[in-house]
Amino acid sequence: MESRSPGVSVRLVQYYFETKAQLMLVALRHLEQQSHERWAARLAPCRARRHRVPLSSPCSPRPSPTDEASRAFHVLWTSCAMLAMTDPELAAESFAEGPQRLEVRLADLLRQAQTDGALDACADPSVESVRLLALSHGLGTSVLVGRRSPESAMEALGYHLERLFCRT
Repeated sequence: MESRSPGVSVRLVQYYFETKAQLMLVALRHLEQQSHERWAARLAPCRARRHRVPLSSPCSPRPSPTDEASRAFHVLWTSCAMLAMTDPELAAESFAEGPQRLEVRLADLLRQAQTDGALDACADPSVESVRLLALSHGLGTSVLVGRRSPESAMEALGYHLERLFCRT
C-alpha cells in the first residue's frame, strides 16, 4: 500500500517530475535552502560579537539530525548520495555541490575567527572546514541510524571544537 500526502496525487508529482532523481534533487535543494536560512539566522547575532563561540551557544556548529528539519535534510542527502552510486542520472547532477558551498561558508567563518584571534594563525581554514563538515556529517549519520544520541554527537563535536579553538 502506498502512503500519500493529503492533497497531492501521484499523477501530479509524475507530471512535474519524470524521474525519482528529479524529485529528490528538487526536494534536496529546497531543504538545503532552508538549512542555509537556519544557519544564517543562528549566525547573525554571533557575527556581531566577533569572538569565540562557546559550544553551548546557538552559533556553534551542530551535527545533523538534531531536529525534524535537519533530519529530513540528512536523510534525503544521504539517500541521494547512495543512489548516485548506481543511478547515472543522479550521479550526473550537482547535488554534491551543497556540501561544497557549506565548506566555503565554514572556511569564511574560520578565517574570520583567525582574524579575530580565536583560531590559531597556523590553522588552515579551508582544511578545517572540510574536517568539520566530515565530522558533522559522520556524527549525523551515526545519530540517524541510532548508533549514538544527539547529545553524544554534540559532545564529540565539542571536543573537536575545543581543540580547534584552543590556542597556546
